[in-house]
Amino acid sequence: MHKTKSINMLIFDGFSNLCLANAVEPLRAANTLARRALYSWTFLSLGEAVLRSSSGLPVTPTQLTSDHRGDALFVMPSYGHAALATPQTARALRGASTRFDLLVGLDTGAYLLAHAGLLDGRRATCHWDTLTESAEAFPQVTFTEDRFVIDGDRASCGGATTTLDLLLALIERDHGAALSLEVAALFMYGERAELTDPQHLLPKHRLVRATAALMRRNVEHPLPLRKIARELGLSLRGLEEAFRTHAGLPPARLYRSIRLAEARRRLEQTRDSVAEVALRAGYKDATAMTRAFKAEFGMTPSAARKAKISEGGAR
Repeated sequence: MHKTKSINMLIFDGFSNLCLANAVEPLRAANTLARRALYSWTFLSLGEAVLRSSSGLPVTPTQLTSDHRGDALFVMPSYGHAALATPQTARALRGASTRFDLLVGLDTGAYLLAHAGLLDGRRATCHWDTLTESAEAFPQVTFTEDRFVIDGDRASCGGATTTLDLLLALIERDHGAALSLEVAALFMYGERAELTDPQHLLPKHRLVRATAALMRRNVEHPLPLRKIARELGLSLRGLEEAFRTHAGLPPARLYRSIRLAEARRRLEQTRDSVAEVALRAGYKDATAMTRAFKAEFGMTPSAARKAKISEGGAR
């Protein structure tokens, strides 16, 4: 039986909505795509008051106590990080470090972890506006300009948007490249930004993510893999090599999974016929889609729809 990973978000007044969303939504998407609770999450604070984001969104977290423990604690101060680096915060983080398997500094969170002495001898990154400040304040920590850093049981990222990069990496570490790429594709992550850069300058893992985004955008009318490769400035052989090295699966398999995930979504959320769903998922033949669907999910499309209806009625 799988274990649901417990993720705890320690937020502070003035936190970034974007940072919080980029931390939570990939977890939610992973659960949705896997159709099981891979992750759970809780919002925590060092006090009992309602906290407001930098744009005024109110959140009522639970106060962090010695009873809280789990797989990861995400530290998310965002703005006003220096004022939050108090002895009380340091004590709370040091105590938490014995109860959580992974400590993660999001945005300026690495500053608070470093202040608590929890990054000594480690590599880390922080919001790039504060990198110099952080490196000067904590010379025992090796701060870098990477988008994110995972160093053993410590992780950090350089800002709200890089939080998504880090979460995709953590999902890949926990559940494999295929799920991580499907999550990225669900958010259309990587396609436009990646394709504006000269392809020979892009790391291969970013090319793989850009491929997944193109696949997600072309479900109803699937693109030949050779055309996808050309869009990315690669040969078909180069695309397959990038997938073999950085995803551990063939591109055709990922494309099939993305299309079948869309088919299941339509079966569960619309009243479209199986034949219509097959067409929307890029299958000209409903029988071929049914065969692929059963191989992917262990049930027929009709059974999947009935199971979803039964689940809804039981709630």
